[in-house]
Amino acid sequence: MKTDSAAKTQFRIREHTRMLITIGKAVKPFGVRGEMKIEPMTDSPGRFKDLTRVHLVSPKGKEIVCIVKSVRYAGEVPFLLFDGFDSPEKARALNGWLVKVPEEDTVPLPEGQYYWYELIGMEVFSESGEKLGTIVDIFETGSNDVYVMKRGSKEVYLPAIKEVIKQVDRKERQMIIHLMDGLME
Repeated sequence: MKTDSAAKTQFRIREHTRMLITIGKAVKPFGVRGEMKIEPMTDSPGRFKDLTRVHLVSPKGKEIVCIVKSVRYAGEVPFLLFDGFDSPEKARALNGWLVKVPEEDTVPLPEGQYYWYELIGMEVFSESGEKLGTIVDIFETGSNDVYVMKRGSKEVYLPAIKEVIKQVDRKERQMIIHLMDGLME
């Protein structure tokens, strides 16, 4: 069971009824043209190459929509040139801003993989249909992700492995788990 860390920081905002998903962070300007070095916050760093428009969100919450004039890579690090920010001085104003895309522009994941934002808030049920709780957080470990399920006032850690996570229904926003011995303790 693998999740994409594109939403690892769980930054989400709504544009009318559309959810915006964080895919990166503007780190610093590079070169004389004002390109911005981007810290990818996705497991698909190649996804930047097809961007034509993004939403940029400042650390204080200000949002602007920018046209992406060009994208280039140095290794797996993307450098984006935004329309209207065509000098290092202008681009410097974007340091620390989040790069977001509408949910419908996220990269489709293979079967059995999920974006974190899809799982947060999902109701969790046992295989027998008993409602157990709600996913409230996710964190990474060395071997697999761990879903944090709120059950009353208690938090239960669910390893994101096939032996525990039996079914994820994105549309119904439900997860079915196998109750292994000691899991709910």
